[in-house]
Amino acid sequence: MALFLLDHGAGNVQSLANSIKKLGYDFSWISSPEDFHKASILVFPGQGAFHTAIECLTERGLLEPLYNYIQSGKPYFGICIGMQILFASSAESPSTLGLGLIPCQMERFDDTTKPVPHMGWNTAEPIDSNTLSSEGVSSSDHYYFVHSYRAKYDPEGNPEAAMWAHSTTQYGQEVFMSTVRKGNVFGAQFHPEKSSVAGLTVIDAWIKQSLAGRTPAEPSARIPRPPKSQHGFTRRIIACMDVRANDEGDLIVTKGDQYDVREKSLTSTPLSSTTAIKTAGAVRNLGKPVALAARYFESGADELFVRAAAERVFVPLTIGGGIKDTVDPDGTKRSAVEVAGAYFRVGADKVSIGSEAVYAVEKVRAAGGILDGSSAIETIAKVYGSQAVVVSIDPKRVYVDPATYDGPYKDELVHGRPDSPENERGKAWWYQCTVSGGRETRLVSVVQLAQGAQILGAGEILLNSIDRDGTGLGFDHDLIGLVKRAVTIPVVASSGAGTKEHFVSVFVETGVEAALAAGIFHREEVGIHEVKLASRLAGINVRS
Repeated sequence: MALFLLDHGAGNVQSLANSIKKLGYDFSWISSPEDFHKASILVFPGQGAFHTAIECLTERGLLEPLYNYIQSGKPYFGICIGMQILFASSAESPSTLGLGLIPCQMERFDDTTKPVPHMGWNTAEPIDSNTLSSEGVSSSDHYYFVHSYRAKYDPEGNPEAAMWAHSTTQYGQEVFMSTVRKGNVFGAQFHPEKSSVAGLTVIDAWIKQSLAGRTPAEPSARIPRPPKSQHGFTRRIIACMDVRANDEGDLIVTKGDQYDVREKSLTSTPLSSTTAIKTAGAVRNLGKPVALAARYFESGADELFVRAAAERVFVPLTIGGGIKDTVDPDGTKRSAVEVAGAYFRVGADKVSIGSEAVYAVEKVRAAGGILDGSSAIETIAKVYGSQAVVVSIDPKRVYVDPATYDGPYKDELVHGRPDSPENERGKAWWYQCTVSGGRETRLVSVVQLAQGAQILGAGEILLNSIDRDGTGLGFDHDLIGLVKRAVTIPVVASSGAGTKEHFVSVFVETGVEAALAAGIFHREEVGIHEVKLASRLAGINVRS
């Protein structure tokens, strides 16, 4: 039997290919409409906007052959957007019709009580308790979701659509279909290729059953599943790898202290052998990228944030650096969406935008809030969805006299508390945004940038702190709380972690969705498993 993968031309398909190779299966790619006749098993992975998927399939002449393949009765597995197109339509682009197999419209999550997108690890509870029909999905495992639109599980209001439900997931107080199945068709809203061992189990189980010949299971009665008091959504522990070339030209993982990645050495001055000054040494070397990425996967990291491409990673991967309109050495112009597309095709799930986001927000503010659709955030979000765009913010403090300050940022002033680090007590400050790795300040506050980034279409904020970077004093809760209150998209806390207790306190005190660290993980001063154990003991829901 021939296993084929369908690449619709937008999104990360390489991760699934890597997963299937790891499991030991051979496969081919659908490259033309004729290839559907050769396929006896088909997987359609993908991410991105609903209309983009339909348009790409239509333009390549693949939409009708895909529909005919599914109707033929041969096994089909749709992942994320590959599942969503099975539905009638999506509120993301109401004028674009899906395949219409499931009579239901995808609706957007309610963001008044929780961050949207639904981004992170959550559970999936099968409708049937029969393990033979589970497709490898287990209610005791966690799976990686990243989406803003969902299919509500509503057996009373839409019983026909509910008959497709295979498992459900709860996010906030909303219960939706996380996997669907009927006859030869199976679909998952989560990304099994990014769900570690649990996800590989789902892929393996589905392929094995498809190769062995599928026997359609009789659907059981669908009963309502009212939301529980607590959902299965977990806080994420993210490992960050800053990959750069050292002075010899080798790619290494490094880590800065307040953004300086070079070692400091003491040297004697010419004036006196007893007088020493600090000089910049070699780029700090904390290991090789692939080896560290593999180590973090094995140790249970929920996500990796990398500033260079990496592979052989079966958890979500965000790549940052150079996501902007560029010109190749030969003069060929490349748009930001093309650059992002290249990253997605080699295994990235999200891209991170830094300085370009600041310039874009400045432009919108200067235009009185009018969007022109030209920024990197807007163009990438339009094609791949907002969940694919992370904005990385690098703010620094500007200290002022609270008794006399009457500037434009007075509503954002933060006052040092009695329990703050000693050097912060009795002071007041606002947070100014920077570009070029923190080297240049701009007249944009952190709240203005975060809110502007969300308006432009970002799906997540990575919130750094130049003042806390490399200090080990803990995350800047004042900064994080300020941004959390200002936006309705997920926020990742970064900079300053020195102990496992710092992760616990930032989750408890700020409600942030994820926390990131670099140096303490690279140097193995704190283990990811230690952070998770401490979080679990504090009653914080984390992935095992």
